Amino acid sequence: MKKKEFKSSSKRVLDLMINSIYTNKEIFLRELLSNASDALDKLSYKALTDNSININKADLEINIIRDSDNRILTIKDNGIGMDASELENNLGTIAESGSLRFKEENKEQKDTEIIGQFGVGFYSAFMVAKKIEVVSKKYGEDKGHIWTSEGADGYTISECNTDDYGTTIKLYLKDNTDDDNYDKYLDEYTIRSLVTKYSDYLRYPIKMEVQNSRLKEGSDKEYETYTEVVTLNTMVPLWKKDKKDITEDDYNNFYSDKFMDYEKPLRVIHSSVEGLESYKALMFIPSHAPYDFYLKDYKKGLELYTNGVLIMEKCEKLLPDYYSFVKGVVDSADLSLNISRETLQNDKHVLGIAKTLETKIHNELADMLKNDFDNYKKFFEAFGSQIKYGVYDMYGANKDKLKDLLIFYSSKNEKMITLDEYVNNIEKEQKNIYYACGETIDKINMLPQVEQVKNKNYDVLYFTDYLDEFVAQVLGSYNDLTFKNVSDGDLNLDTEEEKEELKKVNEDNKEALDYIKTALNDEVVEVRFTNKLTNHPVCLTTEGNLSVEMQKVINAMPTDEKVKAKMILEINEKHPIANKIKELYKNNKEELSGYAKILYSEARLIEGLPIENPTEISNLICELISK
Repeated sequence: MKKKEFKSSSKRVLDLMINSIYTNKEIFLRELLSNASDALDKLSYKALTDNSININKADLEINIIRDSDNRILTIKDNGIGMDASELENNLGTIAESGSLRFKEENKEQKDTEIIGQFGVGFYSAFMVAKKIEVVSKKYGEDKGHIWTSEGADGYTISECNTDDYGTTIKLYLKDNTDDDNYDKYLDEYTIRSLVTKYSDYLRYPIKMEVQNSRLKEGSDKEYETYTEVVTLNTMVPLWKKDKKDITEDDYNNFYSDKFMDYEKPLRVIHSSVEGLESYKALMFIPSHAPYDFYLKDYKKGLELYTNGVLIMEKCEKLLPDYYSFVKGVVDSADLSLNISRETLQNDKHVLGIAKTLETKIHNELADMLKNDFDNYKKFFEAFGSQIKYGVYDMYGANKDKLKDLLIFYSSKNEKMITLDEYVNNIEKEQKNIYYACGETIDKINMLPQVEQVKNKNYDVLYFTDYLDEFVAQVLGSYNDLTFKNVSDGDLNLDTEEEKEELKKVNEDNKEALDYIKTALNDEVVEVRFTNKLTNHPVCLTTEGNLSVEMQKVINAMPTDEKVKAKMILEINEKHPIANKIKELYKNNKEELSGYAKILYSEARLIEGLPIENPTEISNLICELISK
């Protein structure tokens, strides 16, 4: 029998198909099972229009047969089969697709979901097989044919006798090497796991004979082995079922099993979209962050399927980073099995689907915020940092999308509120959104700088996350109200009369205040009296865009970059310490220097800043106490 050459040229093309399009060897089983499913589909569809085809759809199936002794793995289907010319065209020409041709010839069948359309999937089997035999008999024909190939050198086709219609593919596995153990593809567990991973939702049963053990009849100790045929796949994915037929428990159980989460999700997003981008999606908003969510190695993405066949476990391009917490699956008939991961990530259909998914996720979060605030707070505690990162990232490119999903603690309401709620409840003369930064709500409550703003009956948002102030700076304003840190050196809350009075106090004591600044070795850019404090003697405010909290955050980062805020030491002009300062400047400047260092250290402690010379400050305090 004369060996025929592949029509699409040679070893180089076949090597490209095997080694470039597919990045891992195990994918071959997915491809062959998908081809078998297509063959069953074709026969099923033909039966709709051809009365001579007499089949029971319940009998359509795929079988996996393991021959460990001879190292042969067989995939068998009772689908439509192929005649000699189809074997020649489909398997003798690389990148020729019988499935694509069938789909084009049957466009009137709207439900035709043929998976393999590009004709290269079959050749992935050469990644694990040194020889492949394909025995096929077309439905309704008397004779079958066998196609045999050992790779790029070519193939043979000959007539053969076979009783069953359909296609049987025998893979003669490659010899094991130090790097590759091909015997594992005969292992029951390996095949089960690969079917579950890639082909669990093929619409036809995938069956395999396995060995089990049981107690011998009449014995409570002796076991016997027996063989049974089991179905490896579940066949019907939850996302393809009608919503009205799915219970909350169905969703929760699917989520728990699929994503290994012990808590039920906060929200389920189940959608079916037809149009330019047609797909089905089942997504979940978790109730808590997984243990590795904030680790560097965490990978976001949704599982991506085409007609129930997994083509990517984590398709990153389906989710923006700020929604990376979402888990779920997307299934689209518009995608191909036979393209590389890199190409698929930038496929126009994938990018189109991603846009609509983002809108659906946003709408679901907005609905939860409006109608289920308790659960939204739970969500925000777990994933609020991602939303804030989305506002801050890329110089605020997505801030308008995300700003209404932000919530912060309100001093006036003593609970979490949105920016919209803050703006809708401001005082008439208010022009700013005031915020204060600190580690906890209790610590912020005790900040001296908060006093003046609260005394004006203005609401203050408490920022306890290191990202919060960066977010406020990127937003800049909200509904024409500018964000203002209560530690800003120029809050401008005084009346003109109060401003003039305070100005005079500072001018009258300029020399004393300058002396204190010098005594502090210019650690601050200014020392001044203030009327903003009620009970506290001192506080630190800042000049410019860099606040004390931002300084702490940036300097805590593992980089060589260190920054320093322009700090102002403000002294309560109504506190007894003000008179003490004036008196010491006149009578005991040396002692004033000690007082200045203690006051500055006190202000730093209030802000959560370290004291660089604690021993000196401790000695100064002891000296003052002992007098």
